[in-house]
Amino acid sequence: MSKDEIIVDQKQKITILSQENSSLKQQNDLLRKALYGKKSERFIPPDLPHNQPSLFEDQQEAVNKEKEEVEVEVEQITYQRKKTKKHPGRHPLPDHLPTREVIIEPEEDTTGMVKIGEEVSITLEYTPASLVKVITRRPKYARPKEGGILIGQLPTRPIPKGIPEASLLAHIIVAKFIDHLPFYRQIQRFKRDYQWIVNPSTINDWFKFSTNLLKPLYDKMKNALFEGNYLQVDESPMKVQDKNKKGTTHQGYQWVYRNPINGIVIFNYRKGRGMHGPKEILKDFKGYLQSDGYKVYDKIGQHPDIILVGCWAHARRKFFDAKGNDAKRASIALQFFKAIYAHDKKAKESNNQTDKKDYRNKHIQPIMLQLKAWAEENKSKVLPKSPIGKAINYLLLQWHKLIAVLQNGQLEIDNNLIENKIRPLALGRKNYLFAGSHEAAERIAMMYSFFASCKANDINPFEWLKNTLSKIPETKMSELHLLIPGADKKTQEDSL
Repeated sequence: MSKDEIIVDQKQKITILSQENSSLKQQNDLLRKALYGKKSERFIPPDLPHNQPSLFEDQQEAVNKEKEEVEVEVEQITYQRKKTKKHPGRHPLPDHLPTREVIIEPEEDTTGMVKIGEEVSITLEYTPASLVKVITRRPKYARPKEGGILIGQLPTRPIPKGIPEASLLAHIIVAKFIDHLPFYRQIQRFKRDYQWIVNPSTINDWFKFSTNLLKPLYDKMKNALFEGNYLQVDESPMKVQDKNKKGTTHQGYQWVYRNPINGIVIFNYRKGRGMHGPKEILKDFKGYLQSDGYKVYDKIGQHPDIILVGCWAHARRKFFDAKGNDAKRASIALQFFKAIYAHDKKAKESNNQTDKKDYRNKHIQPIMLQLKAWAEENKSKVLPKSPIGKAINYLLLQWHKLIAVLQNGQLEIDNNLIENKIRPLALGRKNYLFAGSHEAAERIAMMYSFFASCKANDINPFEWLKNTLSKIPETKMSELHLLIPGADKKTQEDSL
């Protein structure tokens, strides 16, 4: 090899190493930001010079309008300062709270004085919840003439011959999955606050029995998931203890499906992240399927009756993360996203799906096409493996799915709502760390499905679970659907 060839080869190696170093530095910055930085992806574009035209021309007006709404007012004193916002005041206390009145008379004798009014102050005190021991007595009567014995019928309980009533079971389960208190912490609280000792195996058995009782309802909810032609889907990892893996845990996945029309949310546990799980769940689904760019969904989308819809939040996030790599290009792209979301917010003001679709196609489609043209123009100007290059490539590769959001007014612009349903799972992982078995992971999926659906329908999860556990032992299979969270609301709406 000649001297010149050696020099060229070294320069190429230096270039490759420099690119790898830059990529690793960016990844390190992203990891540090994920651990210690702010989580918001809100982007406020910088002020443009007076002689620089807007990227969006008339579309920029929507961005400027939103920006004006978040700017802080100033008032002139002897210098400029941010105007202090007035405190919004206390929220009114709910009327249904129990009330205890206290009257404080003056220490001085008030005989002969006339009461001219009073000063009223309202405070809040906390009375700890309590366990109540219910003693049920059933008198026994002997019928005359050897007619047998007469005794009152015991009410149906969730666990026959067990001591927990539906309210206690609901409290324990809600505390675990809504308040993220593992069973062992609840056992500690029961002992500390009520001097009641309960074994961990006992509470685990109660939970298993409850989920067995609720399993038919979960299956009914899976059927209700497919009412309509629009689903959102995402997945999240979960560590699971596996008896076949000594010294380590298995990496399972909770697949989450959301029906934006009726608010049903289903968590479905699978041992892996392959396409077997979603393919089985979605085998009869026809319509719009919204997801991120995970390749499994592309394979499912090959079905002729399924239309894949992309997530604009995922595309935006990649440009947001690329700001440290190429601030200029990332900021330009984020301005496009800012304008798209500003117009989408306005489109949502209409409850008419046709009007919403027309507004999007008139105001949002041109911005999307400008963004695509900009990405195509800059694709060859950036390194493919750099963060900005990856963001541009993701946008272009996902384009056919991203633009599909304009096809129907009921479609959401992103998958953020289903990501919100996964957050309790992430919080739960930090507290109970892993599921004890694959069967336990399936039971966890069941409870998250119920509680996510309660949240979507603005239903108190404790009240729903308490009532459901009380009713389900005697509910006919033909009437089981009436216990689904939100079913009573739908029945009321249909009767109007």
